[in-house]
Amino acid sequence: MSGRIIFWFEFASTYSYLSVMRIGGMAAARGVAVTWKPFLLGPIFAAQGWDTSPFNIYPAKGRYMWRDMERICAARGLPFCRPDVFPQNGLTAARLALAAAEENRIEPFAKAVFQAQFGAGKDIADETVLQDCLTKAGLDRSLMQRAQAPEIKSALRDQTEEAMNAGIFGAPSFTSGTEQFWGDDRLEQALEHTTGNAI
Repeated sequence: MSGRIIFWFEFASTYSYLSVMRIGGMAAARGVAVTWKPFLLGPIFAAQGWDTSPFNIYPAKGRYMWRDMERICAARGLPFCRPDVFPQNGLTAARLALAAAEENRIEPFAKAVFQAQFGAGKDIADETVLQDCLTKAGLDRSLMQRAQAPEIKSALRDQTEEAMNAGIFGAPSFTSGTEQFWGDDRLEQALEHTTGNAI
């Protein structure tokens, strides 16, 4: 491996969907290891005085984002379906992702959740939807219980605090050493930095 990148993502984030679906292959092609870190944007937004996504607070920005997602998904051959509720409650999904990481299956689980949410428009706060995602990721549905363990809940809180302390303000974000990159459109740049091919 020629380096390691930390991938910060939020299950309610539209643009995280784009990165989740491509970071694994792109990093592997460059010999870069990926540390997957789900976190919650809610506390970060609250610290800025926001009680919802900025895409809801600023309607013009929201309209642009949804059309942008349609264009990018079409170009990449990804299914896209706008969910009825946005942002969705990704708390349980994030806890499940940490449980899946213990089984070395966080990437396939994250992909399944994002495909359900933004590929099929499903509600990822629905336990049945999450159980299906576990199955698609090759995980046992009993992981639903593991996600409620105190240490998993604590780990997610700690990871969210770590993101805040690192200056993360949106998702997806990538950190390579002391450098931070924000947005799916910065993924290539982040990987290049990790391999020492960028300033």
